[in-house]
Amino acid sequence: MVGEMRIAVVVLAAGSGSRFGHSTNKVWLPLSGRRIISRSLANAVKSFPKSRNILVINPADSDLAKEVLRREARRIKVEIIAGGSSRHESEHNALMHLAPEIESGRINVVMIHDGARPLATSNLFSDIAQAAHQHGGAIPAIDVDPLEIDLVESRQIVRVQTPQAFRAKELLEAYTRAERDGFVGTDTAACMEEYFPKIHTIAVTGEVTNVKITYPQDLVIAEHVLEKRGYKE
Repeated sequence: MVGEMRIAVVVLAAGSGSRFGHSTNKVWLPLSGRRIISRSLANAVKSFPKSRNILVINPADSDLAKEVLRREARRIKVEIIAGGSSRHESEHNALMHLAPEIESGRINVVMIHDGARPLATSNLFSDIAQAAHQHGGAIPAIDVDPLEIDLVESRQIVRVQTPQAFRAKELLEAYTRAERDGFVGTDTAACMEEYFPKIHTIAVTGEVTNVKITYPQDLVIAEHVLEKRGYKE
C-alpha cells in the first residue's frame, strides 16, 4: 500500500541564453509582468504546500537568483544550489543535495522540471506526482501527428515534456550509478530507463500549451497563452 507522498520539487535553471540569442539565461527574462522562472516555480509548487523546493542555477546568476527569490519569498520557500555543465549534472547535483532526506525516507518522490517551461499548470504537476508515487515514475507526453514524421513508423511517437517525477530512492541510486559509469542521460527518464528499466513509468497526457521557451518567438506564444488564461499580473 502506498503511503503519504513526501515530495521534493527541483526546477532547473542552470542553462545559458545561447540558443535564445540573449546574453542572459532566458529563464530570467520577463513574461507578462513576471519573470519566466517565477511563473515556473509558482506553478510547480502550488499543489504541494509541504514540498522541499530546489532551484538549480548557474553560479554566475547567483545574485540575480537571490534578488528574484526575495520578491517571491511571500509565495514560496526555495533553496538555491549550483548546477553543472549539463542538464544531467545539474540533476545529479540536486539529488546529492537531497540525498540525506531521500535516504532517511523524509522525501519519497522527486519531481524535476525545466524552468524554461513556465506554462505547465499546477494540475499537470499534481497528476505527474501522484502517478509517480503510485507507480514509480511518470512523465507528460504529447502524441506526434504521423504527418510530422518523415519515416513510416508503426509505433506511436510522442513528445516528452517536463515535469517528470520518480520515486526518490531509485532516482538517487540511478544518478549515483550514472556518475560511477560516466552515463549522461538526455533527461530524467533516460537515466531511469538505463538503470531501472523495470520500473513502470506512466505516460500522463501532457499539455499542448506547455511550451519550452527556447527561441524569441516562443515568448510571443507564451504571452498569448497567458492572455487567454487571464493571467495579466
